[in-house]
Amino acid sequence: MIRLFKGIKPIVGNKVFIDESAVVIGNVTIADNVSIWPTTVIRGDVESIQIGEGTNVQDGSVLHVSHAGDYSTEGHPLKIGKGVTIGHRAVVHACTVGDYCLVGIGAIIMDDAILEDYVMLGAGALVPPGKKLESGYLYVGSPAKQVRPLKETEKQFLEYSCQHYIQLKDEYLE
Repeated sequence: MIRLFKGIKPIVGNKVFIDESAVVIGNVTIADNVSIWPTTVIRGDVESIQIGEGTNVQDGSVLHVSHAGDYSTEGHPLKIGKGVTIGHRAVVHACTVGDYCLVGIGAIIMDDAILEDYVMLGAGALVPPGKKLESGYLYVGSPAKQVRPLKETEKQFLEYSCQHYIQLKDEYLE
């Protein structure tokens, strides 16, 4: 379901799949070939959300932002790069996720955190506010800690995952 908030309607690119049980609200821009799976909530009400081309947001995930107010002089948008795989039940909040990252099942990424390109974040990991995860590494735990460099096959898998979900969402669109 796509909903307006304060007269702002989400902008949706070409060949995007949004499951009928998902909710996309307000100041959200979704690039081409994105897939939004069942019961996902993407709420761009107090800041903007940008989702890059070919990204997939899996079942039950929550994407949200932070507002400017008494405790923060500016709002914090959510920026997700291209080819990102966001695992089931992940919470991605007011942060930046680079290209070809994998956000593991049930992971939580907090305000102002940055995942550079080609980061693999393990299932259930917690990225605290303001933490920066360096490109090309696997991170696990709560709080997330760098474990090791990604193998070349794992980097290739991050791109494969994106392509797999593009093909799958195309089947749903048929």
